[in-house]
Amino acid sequence: MIPLIGRLLILGALGAAVTGSIVGFASMKAPYGARVVWARRCALAFALLMTAANLVMVEALVTPDFSVQYVTLVESRSLPLWVQIVSLWSSLEGSILFWGMVLGLYIAGGTLTMARRHREYAPAAIGVWLACGAFFAFLIAGPAQPFGTVASPPLDGPGPNPLLQNHILMAIHPPFLYLGYVGMTIPFGIASAALLRGTLDRDVLRPLRMWLLIPWTFQTVAIVLGGWWAYEVLGWGGYWSWDPVENASFLPWLTATSALHSLVVTDRKGTLKGWTATLVMSTFLLTILGTFMTRSGVFNSVHSFTQSAIGPAILSFLAVSLIWTVAMLGARIDRLESRRDVGPAASLEGAFLVNNLLFVLFTLTVLVGTVFPLIVEAMTDRQITVGRPYFDAMGVPIGMALLFLLGIGPALPWGRTTSRELRNTLAPPLIGAAVFSVVAWMLQVRNPWTIVTIAFGGYAAQVTLGQLWRLRQGRRRVGAFVVHAGVVIVVIAVAVSNTMQVSRELRLRRGETADIGPYTLTFLGARVVTEVNRESIVADIGVDRAGSRVGALAPRMNFYPASQEPIGTPAVRTTMGADLYVSILNIGEMGQEITVHALINPMVAWIWVATLIMAIGGVVSMLPSRRVATELGQSVGAPDLQVGGVPSTGPELAGPGLRPLGERSPEREAGERA
Repeated sequence: MIPLIGRLLILGALGAAVTGSIVGFASMKAPYGARVVWARRCALAFALLMTAANLVMVEALVTPDFSVQYVTLVESRSLPLWVQIVSLWSSLEGSILFWGMVLGLYIAGGTLTMARRHREYAPAAIGVWLACGAFFAFLIAGPAQPFGTVASPPLDGPGPNPLLQNHILMAIHPPFLYLGYVGMTIPFGIASAALLRGTLDRDVLRPLRMWLLIPWTFQTVAIVLGGWWAYEVLGWGGYWSWDPVENASFLPWLTATSALHSLVVTDRKGTLKGWTATLVMSTFLLTILGTFMTRSGVFNSVHSFTQSAIGPAILSFLAVSLIWTVAMLGARIDRLESRRDVGPAASLEGAFLVNNLLFVLFTLTVLVGTVFPLIVEAMTDRQITVGRPYFDAMGVPIGMALLFLLGIGPALPWGRTTSRELRNTLAPPLIGAAVFSVVAWMLQVRNPWTIVTIAFGGYAAQVTLGQLWRLRQGRRRVGAFVVHAGVVIVVIAVAVSNTMQVSRELRLRRGETADIGPYTLTFLGARVVTEVNRESIVADIGVDRAGSRVGALAPRMNFYPASQEPIGTPAVRTTMGADLYVSILNIGEMGQEITVHALINPMVAWIWVATLIMAIGGVVSMLPSRRVATELGQSVGAPDLQVGGVPSTGPELAGPGLRPLGERSPEREAGERA
């Protein structure tokens, strides 16, 4: 029964998406007509049906119902409840189903946001969103088929990939990643609507910015959660290795960050509209490219799924989306742009432009290094690898330049300024750079790149704190500088942890000790722990510092029924100064001897703290200003006006001396641009 219900729900979602997309595009010339209401209803129906299909699958997983094909692939009766639930996104078919639900919820949110205040853009945006929804509904109904039936259901299944059972972060990281990836569909639809209309009004920049900021915040957290999972589970002692699938999540983050900066100039100066639209649409394309990377099997990665028919379908969708983007930008981008100059180089708008160019250069650098091996293999049938040396050599200088600009840019004023004003603005933060550099030297930092990074970070920190101190209003600006503060901490922590790591391989018999840095490790013995879904050999290691016991570590080797090889879980003693990290390499017979990889990783905890700071900054930036909140309250509280029997809040209602809600007066425009 569950397979039938699931398939009917997906087919219903497919029908709602196709119908709503057609009606949405057909309503573009009459955005205030009654027909667009049906497009909105189809969008909400798509969200409802997709959510219902996911709930049905969760019920099948928890029961478990092995008559459902997907359940037989990922479920086991011995799994804990949380693993049964997260099995929804633990394999290819279920992850696409979950993608469809997240997309539906985003489309519902975007539709409700655009329906009242931005009706000129809503029909085309809904048409684009539901076209994307139709593709993913087709993918679920066709190549993926998670609700396929099993003629002879087994009594039990293998359970999900053991790596996905090994840490609770796998219940958190994938949903955040999907909320980041999938959410980029909404700004893509708004940008497409702007190009179709040939205008990007200042008022519509608000929803565009908000719907870009929401997935950007989720994507930021997801990237770091993925690094944290790798750090806590894989045992190699690091959190980022330029893995192709890691890069796939990083690429849209770079362009989305660039688009958010570009939106500031667009809102303030009315320029870079075409550039903003290009970055927003490129971000969506990179999310689809990343989806192809993880779901086609073209990369050998711990993050990726196996080969299937889904890969070619996603590649075809990427090609169609690329053609749409190029056609829209090629035909309509000139209508968006004004003839105003961006501004002088030594100004905040000039810094924004250079910032965007650096982000695009960074994106191209990572993209080339990630995709180039595929191109070579396709053309020559020869496999090559582009590894960390390339990414570090190319990416570190660009990252340094971005950090430098993070300090210089916000200190610059809008518009033209004199040399004296520049000196008075840019010189004081050198104190912060000097202080940070001296402190780093006193803490034994000797790597030149690390010292330069810390100096740039000190400069940016002083500028950021100074700006936060001066701000008395404007939640958006406060949120932006909170994010900047988090970025400064992350960059410094990454530089220090990468260049000052201490690593040793230790072989200990029971009762023996060994030193690493200020710590003394004592192997106390090994024990076997049996759990519902696994059996583990746990090594107990005492940790002493300056002759006193400061704690204990318990790294382990886990054995899962579905895996022939054991999976290690390192033990980490975290402090704000440094992590003591121990992972098992080998355990001798009877547990009397152990070989471990021990590391001291400085400042890693600050990466996790800084990510929380960045997320808080992103949330603060989403909060509407008092003026916008008042306008929204007035809009919601007032009844719709009627034009020919059709509800309308459109600009045609503005009579002489009146302006549409949210539009700024010419006097205010002139004052802000002065």
